[in-house]
Amino acid sequence: MPGRHQLSLHTRISLVLTGLAAAFLLALAGLWLQGARTGIHEEVEAANRVSLQWLKALTAEMQGEPPAAQAERVLGTVRPLGRIRANALEVFAADGRLLYRSPPPTYKAGRSVPGWFAAVLAPGFAPRALEVGSLRLVLTPDASRSLIDAWDDLLAMAGWALLLLAALFAATRRALDRALRPLAQVMLALDRTGAGRFDTRLPVFATPELGRISRAFNGMADRLVAAVDANVQLETEREVSEHLQARLEAQRRVIARELHDELAQGITAVRALAGAIVQRSAGLPAVHSPAQGIVAVTGELQDGVRGILHRLRPPAGGLATTLERTLVAWQLQHEEIALDSRLALGAQAVGDEVAQAVVRIVQEGLTNVVRHARASRVELDIRCAGGALHVALRDDGRGRDGRPSPQAGSGLGLTGMGERVALLGGDLRFENPAGGGFALHARLPLAIPVEETP
Repeated sequence: MPGRHQLSLHTRISLVLTGLAAAFLLALAGLWLQGARTGIHEEVEAANRVSLQWLKALTAEMQGEPPAAQAERVLGTVRPLGRIRANALEVFAADGRLLYRSPPPTYKAGRSVPGWFAAVLAPGFAPRALEVGSLRLVLTPDASRSLIDAWDDLLAMAGWALLLLAALFAATRRALDRALRPLAQVMLALDRTGAGRFDTRLPVFATPELGRISRAFNGMADRLVAAVDANVQLETEREVSEHLQARLEAQRRVIARELHDELAQGITAVRALAGAIVQRSAGLPAVHSPAQGIVAVTGELQDGVRGILHRLRPPAGGLATTLERTLVAWQLQHEEIALDSRLALGAQAVGDEVAQAVVRIVQEGLTNVVRHARASRVELDIRCAGGALHVALRDDGRGRDGRPSPQAGSGLGLTGMGERVALLGGDLRFENPAGGGFALHARLPLAIPVEETP
């Protein structure tokens, strides 16, 4: 989660530029230190060389004088001189006693530089000794005053560098504020769009990069408005579709109720009357045969009406429950035929149209077994695999040999079954197994293809 006091883009860019400038100044400072070290070395070495030559010239004048006179003359000469620039002079007797040491420097007296600075710039010079009679003069180079001068120069340059960096930061920050001022408009436009104001647009800025941003934002806003309008239209169409579907469902229920209450009851009454005539006209062939035909036709009508009712009002309880109920009812009516069923529907949802088609295929197939097959055994296998329902119905009857069935029907059961499967995007095939009997195989996709409206 970003911090509450996170630096702005302008500040971060200004800091980066200031840091680059600081790195450049540090590099220049390194070069300056190297030059200062060389200059101090040359200055101290030159002062030491001059001082040594002066001492040598002084001692040359004393050649031939007695040692006591030489010692007195040397001390009398160096004491008034005080400290020789950039050098410390010490005079020792023959026995090692210190006779004279030059006083401390008066230039910037009492000051010193940090140890690291002295370690970087201080040149390494060894003391130089000169023998004058019984005296020993030791000249030691001293760069402390030059180091102090260099340190003062460095502090002054560091102060100016800090002022320069502060001015650079302020100038960069101000320039970026002016150059990136349109970003505030971009952020405001994004906030307004996020709040649902899809009519927000940006002006085309003069800066090329910001101009591209404004054009991209305006194009995105236009596409967003179009998408919202399309979504609203789709939502409206979905509501209309749901309303029409509800009306259709209501009409289906009304039609199903009328079929059940009026047509089905009338057919049942006609079949009952025809059955009564069959029972009482055994000795009247002219009446008995037509009455049997009426019984058969009304039975087919009842089956047809039952199928229409199932289609108009899908059975409750799901496909598995409906199939089990259908198979139990069929087995109770036809106990002479052994039924072996295997249902493996899985957990995937099955649409109403596909479920109705499967039920009708099973009902029509079992009806054909009773009417035409003369079978003693039926196998039903329904399974869900590969995004489709696979239905296989096999019997051990006489198969499709072209001979007329003892129980007449419309002869359109298999044709109607194929049309129903084709409408759902599936396929249906029939075969006569090598061992005899008849088999049908149907494949119904779980996802029903949507027809495109021209």
